[in-house]
Formats: sequence, C-alpha cells, structure tokens
Amino acid sequence: MIFGMRNKIDDTYILLQWYPRMLRLAALNEPYTGDLQGNRGADFACYRQARRAGLLGTFKALLTARVQNLDAIVRPADRELPVVNTKGDVLFNSFKGIFNGQGGFFSQAPRIYSFNGKNVLTDLTWPQKIVWHGSLPNGERAMDTYCDAWQESSPDKVGLASSLLGNKLLDQERYSCDNRFVVLCIEALSQDRRRKRDLRQSDENEITSVEDYENHLEEIFSIPH
Repeated sequence: MIFGMRNKIDDTYILLQWYPRMLRLAALNEPYTGDLQGNRGADFACYRQARRAGLLGTFKALLTARVQNLDAIVRPADRELPVVNTKGDVLFNSFKGIFNGQGGFFSQAPRIYSFNGKNVLTDLTWPQKIVWHGSLPNGERAMDTYCDAWQESSPDKVGLASSLLGNKLLDQERYSCDNRFVVLCIEALSQDRRRKRDLRQSDENEITSVEDYENHLEEIFSIPH
C-alpha cells in the first residue's frame, strides 16, 4: 500500500516538473465592439471558449481595467515566462518583455489563433486585423481610451487598439468603440502552477457565471506569490 502511494506521488512529481512553463495567448472566436460587458464579461468569455477548446488554463482578457494595468494581468511570479500561441509557437520571450516600451513588437508576422483554431491574421472572420487593448506601451492603462471600461460600443467613445499588420501588439491608435476588433486572452497563471493548485481538484467543476469566475480569479491573485 505504501509502495503504491509512493509511486503515485513520484509520478505526480515527475509530471509537474516536466510540464513546460509558459503562458498561452489566444483570440476570442469572433471580433467584438468595445462593449464586452466589462472586463468581467471579457474574462468569462475567455474562460468559456478556452474550456470548449479543451484548454483548462486560467485565462483573462488582455485588456486594461479601471483598477488594473495591462502588465499586471499575469501573476508576478509568471511574468518572466514566454508567451506562446495555442500551437506552442513562441510569440514573446516573456510576458514582461511585451511592455519594454517598443509597443509589444513581434519579431515576425504574429501567428495568433482563436480558440477554435483560426489564424486571426489570415481568416476572414476578422476583416480588420486590429486588437483592442486600452494600454500605454509600458502597460499602464490609458484613461478615457478603453471604451468606458469595455462597456461601450458608441461611435462617440474611443479605445486604444493596435494593427497586427504592423507587427505590434500595443500600437497607440485610437478607434471608435463601435468597431469590431480582435480580443485576446492570456493565461494569468502558468499551467505548472495551476496543476499544483488543482492537484486534488476535479477539472469537471466548470464555472457557470461571470460572478463565480471573478471570485475564482480574485482567489488566485490573493494567494501569496
């Protein structure tokens, strides 16, 4: 009995040590106006679409919020990790490096895929290859240019966005909030850390409401880093 338990523990340890530490980046499956029902609604959309795609990570929308800068979306302990697409291709050498003041420059044409596997840069689902973000190049939120905290689709409101055709994630272009652009989601917690946290929890416990997912995220970020 003790031998069997030891084997199980050793297998789990090996799995956790082997699993690569990285942060996956994906797009929501269709373009959106600046009205995403707030950051909470956008985060929950990331969670639901990730689950449907079989990705069990903790995803958040890559958007500024009233009380959160873009560079603070990922837990501090994971900000040095590489950012990859859903196929494992490296997009940025680290999450932190996105905010080095160069506008989140891609070294080559960005290969970003939606949760349902479409290439955002080539698929006609996104006529405009532009990404909402609402952030300054250093990751600070840009006040008054994030579609009223992503709750507004009025042509009279504006949000900062960036054209992927320019190979930048954080270009500083202002667009009216009635435009339908790409919305990106990123893992806020690395898979390695998530697996350790969820070792005794079942992934079958799907979260079913915006409020519950918000509470889930708050719990994660309240854990000491």
